[in-house]
Amino acid sequence: MPVISPKKPYRVGRSRTGLGLFATQRIKKGTKIIRYFGPLLDCKKKKDDAIENKYLFELNNRWTIDGSVRKNVARYINHACKPNAESDVRPRKRKVFIRAIKNIEPGDEINYDYGTDYFKAYLKPIGCKCDACEKKRKKKRAEARAERLRLKAKEEKKAERKAKKKAEKEAAKRAKAKSDTKSRVRAKAKSNAKTELRPDRKRKLDSKVSTVRVNGGTSARRSRPKSITPMVAAEQPIAAAPEAPAIFQALSPPMPAAAVDEAQQASA
Repeated sequence: MPVISPKKPYRVGRSRTGLGLFATQRIKKGTKIIRYFGPLLDCKKKKDDAIENKYLFELNNRWTIDGSVRKNVARYINHACKPNAESDVRPRKRKVFIRAIKNIEPGDEINYDYGTDYFKAYLKPIGCKCDACEKKRKKKRAEARAERLRLKAKEEKKAERKAKKKAEKEAAKRAKAKSDTKSRVRAKAKSNAKTELRPDRKRKLDSKVSTVRVNGGTSARRSRPKSITPMVAAEQPIAAAPEAPAIFQALSPPMPAAAVDEAQQASA
């Protein structure tokens, strides 16, 4: 690093891009800060035109200052899209001065705009790191982060609505199933009660048709006789036996055919 006189209002120090020039005293607007100097290159000469580095300062179409020499402290001034200084070019005198365009406070970094050609060739590919561009990038990052959070919140809200709708649908389905079950239970209870209210119909049907077990395991259906008619002899008529009451006829089981024959013979 070059030695700088303590009387100078600047110093070389570390910056965001490496080394930079910083104010050590308050510099008023319009003050000449430093001269940008170095060997003059004649672009009409092939030897001079072949030189390439980042510190070439073009005065006009012919003359260019090669500021890569170590004594040129002005080469440490970095580019800024919103600078606090500017280059004052004097082609006839073949000199360049850096002049303050704002009041620069102690500790502030001194910077100026390198121009469109330099920006496109050297800074744009790697990205400008000046304060203005850093603020723009931070703003963009904050906006992108806010957008991601907004989309995430939107997705969560959508998922919550979907889950709520699904839960309501399941609840409605369960309520419907429960209602159907209650309806079936009530219908079954009503049917059982209706059947229990008609015992006389069942007894009446049972009194009309009965099943008689016959020898050999076969069964036959016969109508229950209301009375037993005794066999009458050919010569003497015998009075018929009195009929049993109707309630006993309904409750008494049917008599086998053998029993009926024996009763008729006894009565004869």
